[in-house]
This record gives sequence, C-alpha cells and structure tokens, in this order.
Amino acid sequence: MEPAEYADHDAVGLRALIAAGEVSAAEVEAAARRALDSVNPDLNALTLPLFEPALTADPDGPLAGVPLVVKDSGPMARGVPFTLGSRALRGAVAGVDHELMTRFRAAGLVTLGQSTAPEFGLNFATESRRYGPTRNPWDLRRGVGGSSGGAAALVAAGAVPLAHANDAGGSIRVPASCCGLVGLKPGRGRTPSGPLVGEAGFGQIAEFGLTRTVRDAAHLLDAVSGPIVGEKYAAAPPALPYAESIRADPGRLRVAVTTDAWSGVPVDPQVRDATVAAAQVLEWIGHTVTPASPDLTAEDVVEAAMLVVVSTGAAILRAPHRPDPNLLEATSRRVLSETQGFTALEVMAALDAQHRVTRAVGLFLTGYDLLVTPTIGQLPPPHGTLDYDDDAPGQSARSWIRRIFEVGPFTAAFNVSGNPAVSLPLGQSREGLPVGVQLVAAHGREDLLLQVAAQFEQAVPWSGRRPSISV
Repeated sequence: MEPAEYADHDAVGLRALIAAGEVSAAEVEAAARRALDSVNPDLNALTLPLFEPALTADPDGPLAGVPLVVKDSGPMARGVPFTLGSRALRGAVAGVDHELMTRFRAAGLVTLGQSTAPEFGLNFATESRRYGPTRNPWDLRRGVGGSSGGAAALVAAGAVPLAHANDAGGSIRVPASCCGLVGLKPGRGRTPSGPLVGEAGFGQIAEFGLTRTVRDAAHLLDAVSGPIVGEKYAAAPPALPYAESIRADPGRLRVAVTTDAWSGVPVDPQVRDATVAAAQVLEWIGHTVTPASPDLTAEDVVEAAMLVVVSTGAAILRAPHRPDPNLLEATSRRVLSETQGFTALEVMAALDAQHRVTRAVGLFLTGYDLLVTPTIGQLPPPHGTLDYDDDAPGQSARSWIRRIFEVGPFTAAFNVSGNPAVSLPLGQSREGLPVGVQLVAAHGREDLLLQVAAQFEQAVPWSGRRPSISV
C-alpha cells in the first residue's frame, strides 16, 4: 500500500480493507510510517522518533491495524516518555498505562508515535520551547491551535486517520477548527480519566481524539467510552452504539445560534459568516433555528477555568520529581507560584463560578436541542500570537487565560459545564484556511451531536479538501 492510497481512507475504511484481506495490517503500518516521515519535517508534529516496534495492541480489536499517535500530555503509555511538552520533565517515563491507553490497545489501534503539545497543555498554540512551533499543513506560517496541535496537524495531513487528543478548555476543538477536522469533546464522565487521576481539572478535562470523518469519531467513541468503576463522574451509556446512531434521523430539532462571544471580543467576519451559513444548512435540512445564547459571563468562565490551572499546578507540585523552575516557560512558573498561594476560599469561589456556568448552560438547553457557535473567534493565528514564555511584568495565570480566550472565546464554557461539544470543518476562508463551527448538546447527548454532524457531512461534505502539506 502506497502512502497516498493509505491517506485516502479513514480509520473505518482501513479496518475494512484489513478485515477483507485486501491489505495486511503490516502493510498499513508501513504506509503510515512512510506517511509520517514524509510530512513531519514540514509540520514538526512528532516529539520522538517513531516507536520501534509499535505499542502492543489486540489484533482482533474493532479497529485492529489502524494507526494512531498519542499526545505528549496523555494518555500515558507504560515505558514511553511523558513530559507534558516541558523541558523541565525531560527524561520522565510513564510507569503505567492510562485507562484510555488500555482501551486504545484493546481496540487494536497501532500506536506509532507521540504528538507535540504546549507545556502543560495550557495554550491554544502548540509552540513550546521544548519542541518549537508545530506548523499548520494549510499554511506553514500559521499555528495549529492547542493543546492537541501536533495530533491535529498529522491527522489533517493524512499521516494518520485519527489521533489521541484531550480538552481542558478547547484543546480538541480549537486544533480541529485550525486544521479542518472533526473534533468531538465528550461530555463529563463519558471517557475515563484514571487510574492515576481521580478528577481531571475538577471535571473539566475530557480525553478522546481527532478524526477526519464523523464515522471515525463514532467508532472511536464506542471503543473508549465508559468510566472506570468508582470514578466520580459517570455518563449513562447510550441507547445505541454511536456507530449505529449516526445513521438515525434525529428528527426536527430546536437549534439556537450565536456568533457573539460572551466576553465581547470581536469575531472575524469570515468566522461569523461560516457559522451563519451552518445555521442556514440546518434550516434547509429541516431544523428550527433561532438566534439565542445562554446567559453567561466571561468572568465566570475565566474564574472556573482557573480550577484547571490550579489542578495542573498542584499535580506538578505533587509529582515525585519537582521540575527545575529555570527550565519552565514563564507562564508555567506563574502557574506554580500562584497555585502555592491559592486559598481554599479562592477554590470555593471558582467552584461557585463553575456551578453558575453549569446551571446557565443546563437551563438554556432545556429550551433547545443544540447550540451553534463559532469554534474560535478568528482564523488560525500566525506563529507567535500566543507566547506562553512571555515574561512581561504584571502577567498572571488569570491574565493568560483571558489572553487565550481572546482567540478562543467559545469553547471553555462547555468544559466548565461538562456538556459534549464538537467542532466541524464547515467553513473555508478566502485564504483557503479551515473554519470550524461548534455544536453543543445537553449532557449525555453525544449521539445527537454525531447524528447532526453526519447530516452536515452529507449536506456539505469536506472530505475533498486537502491542505498544501499532505501525504
């Protein structure tokens, strides 16, 4: 199998070829390795040389033989370096598999490498001092978003059909928007966070992946969803497997749409236009669309997002080997310093803000089936727009959160509330850059998101778009 032929297939398509005996899993792996080697010099999206051999996996799993890369901020794979994109953690190696990694192995996914991420995942740009900038296959002068930026670049370029990603404030959806992918953030409790983490970011972090097709997202969610017994958050299982539910008609839905950021930051006109066009497609399909938005304040979203920042800092401070502050980027040093000074009353204030956001979103979605927004507020930013190592006086962790939310003001609210959300590649700018549109549903309704995503994929297909750097 040649890399170009390999890149024409999504994960489900590759698995079907392997199952039919038209190509072997070894041939697919060889093609994937050549594909990764061909695009990575341009993209700078891999942290390490490719694994030799690939990580072990069940040869009879539902996605057996399908190539995968995992992100350098989880899921940990036993024996693999795990540095969270930081120079300060160089040499750290994971001692156990994350439960999600266990499920990837059981699904038969062939893990070939590790993708780049910003330091500690606290950025919407994947441009760490450790790895340097990861470049966008649509325009090498622009960023890929973050924090799952390396994963997004490799999937968009066709080097792998899917990749692990996680999302604490938009880290699946923002790179999906920047790179033209399907980026599903599962709802709270849908995917596991253990065994070493009991409550990831106060319930605001979701583990999953990035794909090019809706059916791949559905099949991957079937393979990895469900909590570990005893986890604090657990979402009820779906009525049908997601791979089946995407073929079902969701019926006539009540859809709210907004293009206004809760913070009041300006939204690029091309991004607005893509969101309005998506709403028009929904009307054409037969859904009822109304301009409306949940009653949220930017300050509540920022305050609640500080729970993720503080939990990140606390995890680093509790680690067996404390990082050398001189090797940390400037914002990470501030995060560690402010975490040590964060009081119980401040934690309670942030939790109160989280509850206000959760109630506001929950109440809003009693009147609507879906909310449609832009994914980010602008086109993929040029490199250097979000400098995590900026050591200017007066900066703080909170001011950093406000800064990245100027680029991505729409995503974090739904980490705070725990609702499932997905970014779809529904727009394209005059410059040829992808523009993502976000759909949000009520708790437990990943099936509805995937059903509507499948309707979009049929009505306005995106599979024919290829970036300039591709296999």
